Amino acid sequence: MDRTAALAARLRALAPSCGPVRLVAVDGHAGSGKSTFAGRLAAALGGAPVVHLDDLATHEELFGWTGRFRDWVLEPFSRGEPGRVHPYDWNRRLFGPPRLVPAADVVLVEGVGGGRRAVRPHLAGLVWMDRGPQESWARGRRRDGPPQTAFWDGWTVAESRHFAGDPSRPFAGWLVRECPEGYEWLPGPAEATPPPPARHAR
Repeated sequence: MDRTAALAARLRALAPSCGPVRLVAVDGHAGSGKSTFAGRLAAALGGAPVVHLDDLATHEELFGWTGRFRDWVLEPFSRGEPGRVHPYDWNRRLFGPPRLVPAADVVLVEGVGGGRRAVRPHLAGLVWMDRGPQESWARGRRRDGPPQTAFWDGWTVAESRHFAGDPSRPFAGWLVRECPEGYEWLPGPAEATPPPPARHAR
């Protein structure tokens, strides 16, 4: 049974972590299903904003987005103000006009490395998509097709290097697994202090 609603209830019960915002990262390997799950979770949260880290990364800086995340998201949220993300255009190779990110009760951060060392102090929770790298990368390659083969060859090396030096999974409060009925979640390696039980969890 899909337990996304139960996880959403638990996230709402967390204490704010960045100004008034409960910032929750959905991390995992590329191709693990982060974007799809984040969309489902955002809907279960009543339309929570989602910051996609693909909008902050670039071809030259696949993991060099920390400064932009701080300037565009963390600092405004810490003041109770909306963030402003300039989404990167992966075809034109430049940043676009700003997109407003409300300082909502819960804001999701979706992308590889969302639970990195520099971001974790600002997170209320960290969710890890529990699918292994080889399976995830194979799914991503099938999704993107042959035209992206060269990109994926470089990406897998960069991702492996990133997680070797700055792993996220050991710090996850929840592990999410895709199942035929939807999603299920389990306590993560570093489960946060459990909030009060959700009244309508199912």
